[in-house]
Amino acid sequence: MKVELRRVNDAFHFEAVGAAGVAVNIDGSPEIGGVDAGARPMEMILMGLGGCSAIDIVLILQKQRQIIQDMGITIEAERVPNETPSVFKTIHVHYTFKGDLNEEKVRRAIELSMEKYCSVTAILNKTAEITHSFALN
Repeated sequence: MKVELRRVNDAFHFEAVGAAGVAVNIDGSPEIGGVDAGARPMEMILMGLGGCSAIDIVLILQKQRQIIQDMGITIEAERVPNETPSVFKTIHVHYTFKGDLNEEKVRRAIELSMEKYCSVTAILNKTAEITHSFALN
């Protein structure tokens, strides 16, 4: 796996590109001199967690012939205050689903993703307590 970053301005705005060739903008906060031209690096970690888990869950539910009309994920996290580095202390992932879905199959798909398949969860579990919840329709 390889990604490349290119500095866009004379501050903290970078453009990152992975194997698919899709550009992602990264920037620092205005408090440190960023210009809000991209996601913060720690936000991108949470986005990676959501994306990794979402892919797992969709694949599992598709195999079970569950019909997902819509799916959303909200992730809230707290970092360890007054420490450098300031790693995540707690992360809560909330999934919302619409469709013709069996509640127990959705619950099990989430558990499989969070406890077995999602590589990002496995990494973050080393420093953070990760919890999850979901709502149907």
